[in-house]
Amino acid sequence: MPPAKLTAANRCPWPADDALMIAYHDEEWGAVQRDARALYANLMLDGFQAGLSWRTILHKRPAFYAAFDGFEPAKVARYGARQVERLMNDAGIVRNRAKIEAAIANARAVLELEQQSGGFSGFVWSYVGGKPLVNRWTELSQIPALSPEAQALSKALKAAGFNFVGPTIVYAFMQACGLVNDHLVTCPRWKEVQKHSR
Repeated sequence: MPPAKLTAANRCPWPADDALMIAYHDEEWGAVQRDARALYANLMLDGFQAGLSWRTILHKRPAFYAAFDGFEPAKVARYGARQVERLMNDAGIVRNRAKIEAAIANARAVLELEQQSGGFSGFVWSYVGGKPLVNRWTELSQIPALSPEAQALSKALKAAGFNFVGPTIVYAFMQACGLVNDHLVTCPRWKEVQKHSR
C-alpha cells in the first residue's frame, strides 16, 4: 500500500507555503540518520540556526555545503585562520565568527569520537537507546523545545569539546535526524518515519 499523500491539510503545518521547507519536511525531516558526516552536518547547521530561522539556513544550505567542503569532518578539522577568513567573506553563508570557529572545533571533536567504540554516530544514538523516541503529538503547540535526552546529549557533547550545542539546538538536531519522531500523528510522515526506522 503506497504512503498517504501529503497535502497542506494533513502535513505538519510548520513548512507553511515555502516549497523548499515542504520538500525538506516531506523527504528529510525526522528520517533516521546514522551516517557520521551527515550527523555532523546537521548538528552544525542547527548551530548556525541559533538566533535565526530554519528557513534561512535551509535556503543557504547548498552554500554551506560548498563552503565547508561538504561538511567532511576530516577536511573541516584542518581549517586554520585562512579558511576562517575565507568563510567570513562568504556572503552565501551565515558569517558569524564564533559559529564558524565552533564548526571547526566540532569537526575535530567528531574525529576524536570516531576513534572510540561506536564512533560519533554511536555516541549520539546512545542517548536515545539506539532507536528513535516516538512522540504522539496532535498539535504543534505540544512539541517541546528540548527534552531530558537533549539536555543529557548537550552536556556530553560539551564535555567532548563541542560548541554551539545547547539543549535547544541539540533537540532540533534530534528531530531532524530521526532520533525523535516529532511529526504530528495526523501527518502521513509520522507513520512513514516509523516504518523505516524499525
